[in-house]
Order: sequence, then structure tokens, then C-alpha cells
Amino acid sequence: MNVDQFFEALPACYNPSAAAGLTKTIQWHITDADPGVWAFEIVNGEGRLVPGGVAEPDTTFTTDAETWIAIAEGRQDAMRAFMTGRLKVVGDTMLAMKSSELFEPQTA
Repeated sequence: MNVDQFFEALPACYNPSAAAGLTKTIQWHITDADPGVWAFEIVNGEGRLVPGGVAEPDTTFTTDAETWIAIAEGRQDAMRAFMTGRLKVVGDTMLAMKSSELFEPQTA
């Protein structure tokens, strides 16, 4: 799986029942050879992908493609990636921690 495939599949992995009543935006900034910015807006539990991102996300994950795909596929622990500096989180850290409930793991 590459970054584009991950984000194309993200809406299908979204768990709206975990986001009931939630209005937040999660953003990803991928920084390496396949760079880009994507956001996922949740408005009252309904979610949609925003290629190119948004101006003021509630939480932003910044990492390289390899690290994020490993996290998305369940091969890398997000907390370990954060603690070792491979994943940076800016904004609402509680929302960042909840993101694993909002999206089912993707498989290669």
C-alpha cells in the first residue's frame, strides 16, 4: 500500500459510530518522497476526506509515508513512533489518541 492508496481507502475504514456527535478535523502531513497533506473532517459524526488539507485542523500527524503506512496497517505502534520522534502530533492530543477508534486498520 502506498500513501495515495491509504487515503483513497480511508473513508471506507471510517467508523462513524465511534464519532457520534463529534465535530473535529484530523490532518496528515506526509513529508518524504511521496509528500502531501490530507484531512478528514468529521461533522456531527459524518466524515469526509479533504485532499490538500484544511487551514485549521484540530490535530495534525506529521511523519514519513513508510511510518504512517506501518501504523495504518498495524505493524507499527503509533505511541512508539511518537516516542522515538518518527511521528509528530500537533493540536488536540486526545483526538489523536482517539483516531485509532475512528478508523479500522488497513491491510496491505
